[in-house]
Amino acid sequence: MFDLVILSPWFLPTLFFIVALVYSSVGLGGGSSYTALMSLVGMSTLAIPMVSLTLNLIVTTVGSFNFIRSGHARIRLIAPFLVSSMPAAYLGGTLQVSTTVFHWVLLVSLLFVAARIYLWQETRLQLDLGPGAKITLSLVVGAMLGLIAGIVGIGGGVYLVPLVIILGLGEPRQAAACGAIFIWLNSAAGLVARLQYNSIDFSQYIPLIVAVLLGGLAGSFMGASRFSARTIEKVLGAVILVAIGFMLRKILA
Repeated sequence: MFDLVILSPWFLPTLFFIVALVYSSVGLGGGSSYTALMSLVGMSTLAIPMVSLTLNLIVTTVGSFNFIRSGHARIRLIAPFLVSSMPAAYLGGTLQVSTTVFHWVLLVSLLFVAARIYLWQETRLQLDLGPGAKITLSLVVGAMLGLIAGIVGIGGGVYLVPLVIILGLGEPRQAAACGAIFIWLNSAAGLVARLQYNSIDFSQYIPLIVAVLLGGLAGSFMGASRFSARTIEKVLGAVILVAIGFMLRKILA
């Protein structure tokens, strides 16, 4: 299944369980980390986006349900992002990009995630935006994130959630709810587009699917109060930094 057969069969499922556990607690699917980990073990650039999008769908199905049930979802906040992001995610999923382009887009994505984990914490821009300006900004951001999500195979929530907070468009729980729904719908759009042109044997990835399902269920119900999500996030950040190093070596080789 993977090029590096020396890895324990429990290695990736365990890491994926932790990723799903942590990220589902804050409304994310973990797609960026799944993609980074799969790149590290040498999976093909054809399989990575399809597997990552599938895992995102599984995790955020539970997360979206819980956030909606808790009353944190705000249609006015979410709708503009979805209007532009879903067509863009579908378009990104149809693009047959080269391995080099894929690695460059993934590298930029990973750099953003690493910056978010280690540098961007309480930063918030005080923007005095009117309703029309907020909708325009949301449409532009949604289209950009949707396209990247479709190409790389992530849901885009790892960008959207901090941006909603940083730009002052919503409160943290509203941002988390927005992120979960955004990831679910864009992952679905990107996966549908890819399944029209490519196919993989998903039975090979059942251990990963089971791992993120269990992690997503636990994370969604436990929330961040039962464990130090920040500490585990830094550990995952270290994995992403290693992935960045591998991506740079592949690109520059």
